[in-house]
Amino acid sequence: MNSHGANVFEIAKKEGIKIEDIRDFSSNINPLGPSKKALESLKDNLNLLSTYPDVDYLDLREAISTYASCKRENIVLGLGSTEILRDTIYYFAPKTAMILSPCYSEYERELRKISSHIFEYNLEEKNDFKINLDQLINTINEKNIDFLIFANPNNPTGTILKKSEVERVLRETEAKVLVDETYIEFTDMETYSSSGLTKSYDNLVVVRGTSKFFALPGVRLGYGLTSNEGLLKFFKDKEVLWQINSVAEICGKVMFSDEAYIKKVYDFIRSRRENFYKELAGIENLRAYESFGNFILVKILKGPNASKLREKLMKKGLVVRNCETFKNLNESYFRFCILDDDANERLIENLREIYQEVK
Repeated sequence: MNSHGANVFEIAKKEGIKIEDIRDFSSNINPLGPSKKALESLKDNLNLLSTYPDVDYLDLREAISTYASCKRENIVLGLGSTEILRDTIYYFAPKTAMILSPCYSEYERELRKISSHIFEYNLEEKNDFKINLDQLINTINEKNIDFLIFANPNNPTGTILKKSEVERVLRETEAKVLVDETYIEFTDMETYSSSGLTKSYDNLVVVRGTSKFFALPGVRLGYGLTSNEGLLKFFKDKEVLWQINSVAEICGKVMFSDEAYIKKVYDFIRSRRENFYKELAGIENLRAYESFGNFILVKILKGPNASKLREKLMKKGLVVRNCETFKNLNESYFRFCILDDDANERLIENLREIYQEVK
């Protein structure tokens, strides 16, 4: 398994299972698929693949501006959110940086490339992996942290900060703050998204992608929001012509305004997430933690550890994420995302069978 989901081809070969019969609960991708309006628009405009995209991506930027409540001139485009994360870290080149632990591994990897001194803010099980905001702010100031980077909601814990809490960090510290909102659409954006704060705070960068909520990892479209003039100039200077391909441009212009689709995905994930908590609460020896993403972190209290669980489930074509490779977690933790109803029921049935009556 790589760090961004399972290798379904390898699993299919090893377990003798057809690829189409594998349900990958480790990928965190919306199971309803892309916006049908976006796919129809792509189908209707295939002729545009024989022409160059708009070099300024005006329509795409306008669609993002409306969707994310930001100024069009404050948008940067990239080949997925990770490219923007990498380039932002490179630009600010912080001497001291803070990440959450556990968190997405790419943050630490990119910070180490520029020899940044990394401090970890430990998300502790005894606090249900939640952030103590006063403690976080005090630590940033005491350690003279130049740069704070975190996902909101955080992967794999599902931890989240409200927009008002992020604003406190911006007001009460000198740190540059990068908020990775890869999973923000799966929760109440009015309460939790920091995108609107970019109009008022030039020490804030918000990064989003289209792989998870919009289920389009193949188009490699990410975008960043900031009013930091130096960073905007840096991205402008490094731009290459036609950086975003026509498929991403065509789909992006439509899906960000497909309100019915956005509501459908949000409602689906919210209702299935609530059902998972209800079902998991009835399984002895498992404890699920509150999540604001489309995934849930679970602790095994007794029974097969996460590695053995993964092996058992793989034989049935179900793939979960063993979380022992995350810092601050171990082989007692696994994570799964929300898929279609049939797959969800299969997972619950198997978890119930494995952990309900372990002595």
